[in-house]
Amino acid sequence: MTVLFFDHTARMGGGEISLFNLVTHVDRSKIEPVVVLASDGELRERLRAAGIEVHVLRLDESVTEVRKDSLSSTRAVSFAQVSQIARYIWRLRGFMRARGAEIVHANSLKADLIAAVAARLCGVPVIWHVRDRIADDYLPPLATRVFRLLCRVLPNFVIVNSNATLATLEIPRQRRARVIYNGVVHDGLPPEEFEEDPRSLRGRPQPNQNGAAANATTVTPITVPSEKGTQRREAELLIGLVGRISPWKGQDIFLRAADEVIKKFPRARFQIIGAPLFGEEDYEKEIRDLCDELELNDNVEWLGFRRDVPQLISKLDLLVHASKTGEPFGQVVVEAMMASKPVVATAGGGIPEIVLDGQTGYLVPMNDAPAMADAIVRVLDDASNAQKMGERGRKRAREHFAIGRTANKISRVYDHLLVSQSNWRRRKRSLRSTSLGFVLGVFATLWWLKRRL
Repeated sequence: MTVLFFDHTARMGGGEISLFNLVTHVDRSKIEPVVVLASDGELRERLRAAGIEVHVLRLDESVTEVRKDSLSSTRAVSFAQVSQIARYIWRLRGFMRARGAEIVHANSLKADLIAAVAARLCGVPVIWHVRDRIADDYLPPLATRVFRLLCRVLPNFVIVNSNATLATLEIPRQRRARVIYNGVVHDGLPPEEFEEDPRSLRGRPQPNQNGAAANATTVTPITVPSEKGTQRREAELLIGLVGRISPWKGQDIFLRAADEVIKKFPRARFQIIGAPLFGEEDYEKEIRDLCDELELNDNVEWLGFRRDVPQLISKLDLLVHASKTGEPFGQVVVEAMMASKPVVATAGGGIPEIVLDGQTGYLVPMNDAPAMADAIVRVLDDASNAQKMGERGRKRAREHFAIGRTANKISRVYDHLLVSQSNWRRRKRSLRSTSLGFVLGVFATLWWLKRRL
């Protein structure tokens, strides 16, 4: 079957990483993926390098770059933008027909609306892959209500990435069995990309029953002066937060927690991996000023946007997730677990579906820096328990969040849709034949009656 995947952007965000993982791991003996992007960028380059057919049908940036917080009224989109969208839908419809798309899989909120209309015009079933919480703390109330309504009308199928996302759609339970496949399909990651690094806390030598160091990879310690001026040796700890620099991602909470942690672990280092997008540079300045104010510059590293996130995670002792509003899923948390890292994460959105509190990490309340600091200290204080957490996390991630599992579930969705579409077409042909037979029967009866009378 030919499945056309559509995304409004080629920037590598969480949804685009998930799309890349999916199309590069579907069963190519059954599915021919064709990706259409409304802009050019890194995603197109990576797809082409992976041997995936990809096309760029450009849509003006005035549409693709519309920010969600601007959708607070019916005037948020201008007449010119509506006109551009209408022309683009017609163009996309033509491409779908020419390419022989049998299913359309929309990957983002903007892509959902555009692809649904184009697919309906083609008579092709369309899937909405909802990766965002459709709630008032993420979207303006008007946009939330409109999207929930359209979710019941436009797509043939809706896939969500967590139970937390599903709950925000507020789909009546009697419709869920028809609209949602198996509740949720969690995003998956390729396990082979996330290997352990022997430098991490879980690889540190632990004493055996005789008090001697057990066999483990040697960690090169650093030397720091003691209070008496003599030299003592202490291994350096590395704690990281990965994600876009944005107010809701909680980098400020992370810094305030770091301020508490270094009181017990003065040589701990904290990495902030990520960069601002969508005009959030002002927030980056705020948290850099906060770092100065807390006098953390010697302990905090700003790594910016990175393409080697798996390699950076592999070098961490602990990954922290600090979002201040519920995360739809929490892909970076799965990445850390794949690499056997214990996790301290805020207990909101889809995160509790990933992290087992006390087993693969610790869950803490959102917006609570002291609780986060306490959890970080608990992990760093007990290397043996941290190692066990990492091992349990790795096992759980590979069993529940591997990309092969995700691809198989979504492939079954495609099969279901094609069977449903085929049955619908058969019923339609049957109805046409029945209707034609009925009409001919009426005419034949009238002709017979006329001859008789």
